[in-house]
Amino acid sequence: MSGNKVNHHLFIRENKPVSFSEQTLDKIRQLVKRYPEGQQKSAVLPVLHIAQQENGGYLSVDMMDYVASLLELKPIEVYEVASFYSMFFLEKTGRYVIEVCQTAPCAFCGGDDLMEYLEEKLGVKNGETTSDGLFTLRGVECLGGCGNAPVMQVNTAFNEFMTKEKVDRLIHELKEEAGKGLISGTKWEEEFS
Repeated sequence: MSGNKVNHHLFIRENKPVSFSEQTLDKIRQLVKRYPEGQQKSAVLPVLHIAQQENGGYLSVDMMDYVASLLELKPIEVYEVASFYSMFFLEKTGRYVIEVCQTAPCAFCGGDDLMEYLEEKLGVKNGETTSDGLFTLRGVECLGGCGNAPVMQVNTAFNEFMTKEKVDRLIHELKEEAGKGLISGTKWEEEFS
């Protein structure tokens, strides 16, 4: 069964109120203080990570506008950063985002075959989310593990020397984990606190 097709509508506002808790706002203030006065734009990457985590794993236009207001930036300055980096999601994703490296070293070592296998196994194409909302599959540029190709990442958990057997085992473990209400590969809270 085919999953939900990912649409790329960066400029659609949901017009939902967005705000952070006082604790999160304090964390953002502390981040901004790390940079010279007037250079709050330097904090946009870590603040976007926090915003994505707070917003259920993606950055809505409303959330990006809120980040812009907090950092006293124009919204376009935040959109440019969020749309440039593959670690930011502009639409809802599955619980587990599986990213397969698509650059030459991984392709030569079976990365393209790995992507085809995942598409078949999950019943989705590159950029789509499974109908159960568990998995989003994405082909990405270099994940920085060329010597360990083919590589893939699940949320923030890096996986190397991938084979069909390893993929099968990983998908099985993630489904079991999801069934228990657990989730792996998310460490933004630790990284930016």
